[in-house]
Amino acid sequence: MSEYQYYEFTTVDRPLSDRERAALRSLSTRADITASSFVNTYEWGDFKGDPRTLMERYFDAHLYLANWGTRQLMLRLPKHLLDPATVAQYCQGDSASVWTAGKHVIIDLHDEDEDGADEWDLDGHGLLASIIPVRAGLAAGDLRLLHLAWLRCVQSTEIADDEPEPPVPAGLGTLDAALTAVAEFLRIDPDLIAAAAAGSSPAASGELTAGQLRTWVAGLPAQDKDTILTDLITSGDSHLRSRLLRRYHDEHRTDAPAPAATRTARQLLATAAKLRAERERRDAEQRERDRIRRERSAAAARQRHLDTLAVDQPAAWQRVTELIATKKPREYDTAVQLLVDLRDLAKRDGDSTSFRNRLTELRTVHARKPSLLERLNRTGLET
Repeated sequence: MSEYQYYEFTTVDRPLSDRERAALRSLSTRADITASSFVNTYEWGDFKGDPRTLMERYFDAHLYLANWGTRQLMLRLPKHLLDPATVAQYCQGDSASVWTAGKHVIIDLHDEDEDGADEWDLDGHGLLASIIPVRAGLAAGDLRLLHLAWLRCVQSTEIADDEPEPPVPAGLGTLDAALTAVAEFLRIDPDLIAAAAAGSSPAASGELTAGQLRTWVAGLPAQDKDTILTDLITSGDSHLRSRLLRRYHDEHRTDAPAPAATRTARQLLATAAKLRAERERRDAEQRERDRIRRERSAAAARQRHLDTLAVDQPAAWQRVTELIATKKPREYDTAVQLLVDLRDLAKRDGDSTSFRNRLTELRTVHARKPSLLERLNRTGLET
């Protein structure tokens, strides 16, 4: 079977120029290139470009997927929105790293399938679109993605056992759709996320209303308003909204939790193992309850079927005779199943001797039908 590699790059803050698109076309004649994206799929060969270089020069997000288990996600943000030192607290291994390029900070998240199992039903289309909203969250001060990155490093045993956990952002226990997509794409252990979420305060409830924002804006100093309006008109800063929302939240933060006891990577892994064992125990108990329920339902249905058969047993025996007389294998199968039903009915009603006598007679009459006799023996219908 052929290999599968999927490359997707996208811009968010600005479109690609004609010259930039031409430069990208020189890297691939097959790629789908637009003013905001570069997408290519390989079933043989390799991409000529360097994803790191492309992120530094052109793009704000990149997703790579290969069917031998490699998965990669890169995000680029301006340094004035995301402090590289803050990112470095969380990105501490091969699975999560960070570097700066000019005015930008670039996060590289990476996962390799530890079992090395090939995946043949992959399709990368649409994955980056489901993930890209996390970039706006980072710009607005939501650091949950960074904590997921640190957990990915912990899971990959790239963090020392006694390494303390970095600050836990609020809302880690209630991941939105985009963060959930990241966790699934990078195959981060849900039990490890749950273990970390135990040290996370609840996210701020509810969306900001227009009234709340109007009140806040009305109270801003005139000089700040002048600066904001000037930036809006002249700078083309696509993150202006994110910066303002971050400022609003910072100014209205009143629910800062008490400092939690520092947890280490080892403690989180141990907690995750306990949560996994408990979840597996509950799952096993639920499977057993489901099995018992299915068996009871099947037994009740079987009794109803035998009740119907008991209404006219002579007709059932006559049907067996007619089916055997056709000398057709398929009809033999139907006859044998009907005999099984008659046997079970006889057992239930305490009339097994009568059934055995009739079965002996049937075997004698049809002793020259080896195909029928083989089916009777295989089904356990012996005298």
